[in-house]
Amino acid sequence: MFMGEYSHSVDSKGRLIVPAKFREQLGEQFVVTKGVDGCLYVYSAEEWKRIEEKFREINLTTKDARRFMRFFFAGAAACEVDRQGRILLPAVLREYAGLDKDVVLVGVLTKIEIWDRTRYEQAGANDDMEDVVERMAELGLSL
Repeated sequence: MFMGEYSHSVDSKGRLIVPAKFREQLGEQFVVTKGVDGCLYVYSAEEWKRIEEKFREINLTTKDARRFMRFFFAGAAACEVDRQGRILLPAVLREYAGLDKDVVLVGVLTKIEIWDRTRYEQAGANDDMEDVVERMAELGLSL
């Protein structure tokens, strides 16, 4: 399970340090892809296989299913950590998420989200949480 929030920087070559706690759980190779809300998603190889299996069962007769699959899989890239604990983020993914310098890596249960710091703050990750909690309770999640 991924949890926690870490601040790092993307260097001029597009490399990003992955926090040690996340590296331990990700393993040697993992997948980075476009996420929703303008961030990137990072999945362990094991979790990525589960996702692939779910997508294989999706009915491709709907336009939205085909569009989302293209969005999600076309942007995917296998990544490995170098000796300094960094990954090289492909330019297309950095552009999509607006990653220039300061980033936030956020553990979210089965994945890690990589955000541009400014975009993360503007997304209001913690704003209006009382309203969100009420809506989650309507879906059956209570804390």
